[in-house]
Amino acid sequence: MILRKVEDFTSTFFLFTFALFFNSPVKFSNMHVMKFGGTSVEDAVAMQNVIGVVRTQLEQARRQNHPAPMVVVSACAGITNKLIKLAELAVGSKRDEALALLSEISAHHLNVATTLLKNRAKAVQFIEKLTQDLQMLINAADVFGELSPRVIDAFASHGELFSSFILAEAMNEQGIKTAWKDARTLLITNENFGKAEPLWSISEKKLKEEVAPLLNEGKVVLSQGYIGATQSGKTTTLGRGGSDYSAAIFGAMLDATAIQIWTDVDGVLTADPRLVPDARRLKVMTFNEAAELAYSGAKVLHPSTIRPAVAKNIPVYVLNSKRPDCEGTLITNTVDSFEGMVKSIAHKKGQTIINLTTTQMLGTYGFLRKVAEVFEKYETAIDMISTSEVSVSLTIGDKTNLTKIVEELERIAEVEIEKNIATISVVGDSIRRSPGIAARVFQAISDINVKMISQGASEINIGFAVDESDMEKAVRLLHEAFFAEVKEGAIFA
Repeated sequence: MILRKVEDFTSTFFLFTFALFFNSPVKFSNMHVMKFGGTSVEDAVAMQNVIGVVRTQLEQARRQNHPAPMVVVSACAGITNKLIKLAELAVGSKRDEALALLSEISAHHLNVATTLLKNRAKAVQFIEKLTQDLQMLINAADVFGELSPRVIDAFASHGELFSSFILAEAMNEQGIKTAWKDARTLLITNENFGKAEPLWSISEKKLKEEVAPLLNEGKVVLSQGYIGATQSGKTTTLGRGGSDYSAAIFGAMLDATAIQIWTDVDGVLTADPRLVPDARRLKVMTFNEAAELAYSGAKVLHPSTIRPAVAKNIPVYVLNSKRPDCEGTLITNTVDSFEGMVKSIAHKKGQTIINLTTTQMLGTYGFLRKVAEVFEKYETAIDMISTSEVSVSLTIGDKTNLTKIVEELERIAEVEIEKNIATISVVGDSIRRSPGIAARVFQAISDINVKMISQGASEINIGFAVDESDMEKAVRLLHEAFFAEVKEGAIFA
């Protein structure tokens, strides 16, 4: 049923939410997956807050005779970056600096454990064991001097192990029966280190055999996001931001009722609050809108998160672990969003425009295939693209192989590079087919030089590129144009 009126939408939204949490026939099953991000577990205070959120969810599940939730956590905020830096120092023959950074990482987790726990011996022993493992990795990396994706995965995976074990110990100590599970024994992946994908049937079997029975007994299962392992036991990661993806994978494999992404913001917002302090919270949006926002630079969700949820039609909630009473944002296709309404403005910095000009495009075919093959060869994603009779403009965010890409492209076209570019995306359901939206977008930023426009490829996104120096101004102007007079209702809070 497509809902058009605000009052109909509002009533349906709250009926759906009520049904979701109170065991109506709308339910898919009766278990939730709760994922907590890095800022939600950054220190002892944050972890204690998480324990309160989990306790509330568990008590609700018990009252309704539902399974306990599965909890998935990220590394403490900033730790993954430090672990990757640790790997870089180790392979760069900077062993002393690496050991000093390792001491800092270990001290942080020891401080969290000693602050949070009364009986801390087991956690301290675990932290010391992981610290020894990392020291051995430093020694090995120092000898071989190779910073491969597999090496990075081996270092980076420790962050989630540190944080999850401390949190599990604290939950048990505070009366929440919790089983700590190493995700590397549950999430079996291929050997694409750094961007691993799950081997679905194997992993699903393990989750249903090892996790589901514990949840049905009322015991919380706590595991890690971001990490997995190959069938031979080699540690892998799902890529940066992959904890969201892990939660969605676990949710889909366990036929969860809902996937909750707990962050440090109130939900999906109309813009980045660091640029627009008065950004509004979206109460509800579609999977497609959320995916488009994620790919366009919004930081709340990892782009791949949406895929498993869409496949099983599992609602995703984006919630604030530091303000758990806030209703957050519901992402679902069960309730349709308003067509033709701009929902949010996303942006990406650090982009590069590549302009290709050649007469080979006139009346011929195969030119775009040749261009695409170059980017495929160097495993570089194209974010935005626009074409004319004799030219192609595109943007990329990954500049790792930019020099090699340009060298190959120069064989088929004249190439011009523009660096320090930002892309901005105006996202909303069916805005491409809504008269006047594009005019309002470019009228709002009429005094800003637009380097490139991409419209038409997506029903829900109008994208363009500007100099990074103009990005903040452009985002603020667009937010003013589309949201200054929006009143609280079914969509916005």
